[in-house]
Amino acid sequence: MKNLANIILLIFLSVNTLFAQSDYNPTDKNIKNREWFQDAKFGLFIHWGVYSILGDGEWVMNNQKIPVHQYEKLPSFFNPTQFDPAEWVSMVKKAGMKYITITSKHHDGFAMYDSKVSDYNIVDRTPYGKDVLKMLKDECDKQGIKLFFYHSQLDWHHPDYFPLGRTGQGFTGRPDKGNWNDYIDYMNTQLTELLTNYGEVGGIWFDGMWDKPNADWRLDETYSLIHKLQPGTLVGSNHHISPIPGEDFQMFERDLPGENTMGFNQTGTISELPLEMCETMNGSWGFNLQDKNYKSSKRLIQTMVKAAGYGANFLLNTGPMPNGKIQTENIDTLVVMGKWLDKYGETIYNTRRGPIKPQDWGATTIAKDGTVFIHLLEMKDENLLIPALPGKIKSATYWANGEKVKYKETDYGILLHIPKSKQDNVDTILRIKM
Repeated sequence: MKNLANIILLIFLSVNTLFAQSDYNPTDKNIKNREWFQDAKFGLFIHWGVYSILGDGEWVMNNQKIPVHQYEKLPSFFNPTQFDPAEWVSMVKKAGMKYITITSKHHDGFAMYDSKVSDYNIVDRTPYGKDVLKMLKDECDKQGIKLFFYHSQLDWHHPDYFPLGRTGQGFTGRPDKGNWNDYIDYMNTQLTELLTNYGEVGGIWFDGMWDKPNADWRLDETYSLIHKLQPGTLVGSNHHISPIPGEDFQMFERDLPGENTMGFNQTGTISELPLEMCETMNGSWGFNLQDKNYKSSKRLIQTMVKAAGYGANFLLNTGPMPNGKIQTENIDTLVVMGKWLDKYGETIYNTRRGPIKPQDWGATTIAKDGTVFIHLLEMKDENLLIPALPGKIKSATYWANGEKVKYKETDYGILLHIPKSKQDNVDTILRIKM
């Protein structure tokens, strides 16, 4: 460890002696930031690290079973001279996104910022030698975009991540020993760096606890540390279980809330906390040279709409290339989504989950003034029976042109008549006044 790291660690230990998270009561600023988060609805997820050099996703170290001493050669090839934070943030704004969540450290243990607790970071180990998180944070502040930090609790590189978990076994070459509490101290010291050196942080997005679900992660200490250093910072964890005290939002990986097509998302609890689902544009989080299985902009827009129908944000991922550029396929998709939101964003932003749970035909959202938006995503013909709304309809019009919608309230629900000429290929939106 470096000397500064020891000082930071002493500060961390003194803070956590005084504060526990089991009786967590969010501050007024935290509550206000939760409200902002629910209003924002759309963000960009960025998976970027030295793994991008190999063009095989962020799990390449584990999937290709690359030992630590070999993987440590990658940073010397990482020189993203075409990284332009202003270009990234401008793209985010044009896409209608309100925040960015970027990997500060992924499972490979490599820090994408100027960490002082270890030299295994982008400033000390790469020819680029610059703190990309600092550069991005400065540009986000300039353009009015909030920045969240993804941070992996799992670490295939650190010798004190021991005993090993479900992944990273049999190939890393790490010694068959280690001090788990020293690793947690190391992780919390890195979090302290992120929360003291980069201004106001929107949130900490944890991942990897599922690797060792029964380990003593000392979450009370970690969560109280974050909320002590920055009371307004939102904490969430991709642990695939119900929220734990000290967390400020609940997330779902590549599934809508309550669904489990991926096989690891819990379906039993959709909490009252702010919600978020994350999704990839192809099949990979990190840059994958051969993954051309891109999802259509229509599919992604409709997923975003359904997420909003659950009251959840949509965090859409891109994996930048090792030169610092974002793939043109991803940019093209974001341009289409941004143009759609320019026209229909009022039915998504600042809304909450609608009175009718999302179904195959679409979803509903509700504005703060009580206006209900019905999003018809899939119609097989011109008539559709949907569940009844809670109250009497005063008016029903098409969002696109304000024309009246033909409908009939029945004992079985609301029968909508939507002529083919009125149906939109992506989303036919109705405005309902109650």
